[in-house]
Amino acid sequence: MKNNRFWNWVRNEETGASEMYLYGAIAESTWFENDITPAMFRSELQKHSGDVTVFINSPGGDVFAASQIYTMLRNHPGKVTVKIDGIAASAASVVAMAGEETLISPTGMLMCHNPMTCAMGNKADMEKAIALLDEVKESIINAYAEKSHLSRNKIARLMDEETWMNAEKALQLGFVDGILFSKKNPFVPEEKPEKTDPDEKKKESTASMLYTPSKTLDSFLQKISATASRGTPINQLDKRLELLKY
Repeated sequence: MKNNRFWNWVRNEETGASEMYLYGAIAESTWFENDITPAMFRSELQKHSGDVTVFINSPGGDVFAASQIYTMLRNHPGKVTVKIDGIAASAASVVAMAGEETLISPTGMLMCHNPMTCAMGNKADMEKAIALLDEVKESIINAYAEKSHLSRNKIARLMDEETWMNAEKALQLGFVDGILFSKKNPFVPEEKPEKTDPDEKKKESTASMLYTPSKTLDSFLQKISATASRGTPINQLDKRLELLKY
């Protein structure tokens, strides 16, 4: 059976600290039905009762798997430090929000966008899929808002625009707490009042983006989001939601 593990534990020889490397797509095949399961991840995490450092370099993947990993890390008794040493895109950015302290490499990138799926069926099935995606988006906003303290409307706009952030922008918006190797004082983001003028709102949204619209990124996104195009059939979504309990 193919091993679809997307994480690996390492003991730092110098400090003795536990380090987890979350590299590659999150649950590329399935999170529930193969040998890679939530129970396995939880069991391994529980073996490391002290402080844990999580290194992330991932294009994203299964949002339900990312959601459960986020919760497990938040429940961990030791301090969880997240270090984005490459890219934390899509579902991987949700995992990054679990850090008590989240740091990013000066060359790292973070991306947030709206959830997506693949649905088949009649009109009722399509409406059900749309409603589910709306709820999934709200659940993702919960994690972003908890970390950044941005307004839900602001975060929703960033997701609508498929926003790419370099280290400085991620720090400015509060998605990370600091930049690795930086001697600067941590930036404390301040939420600005929501603007009501449409032109001002558009300007604000544009200022927060680095690489949009996505038409200019098609070739790049195809390389780093191999799992996004597969999606999840609508008839499996309810099953996955039920299996989120652990």
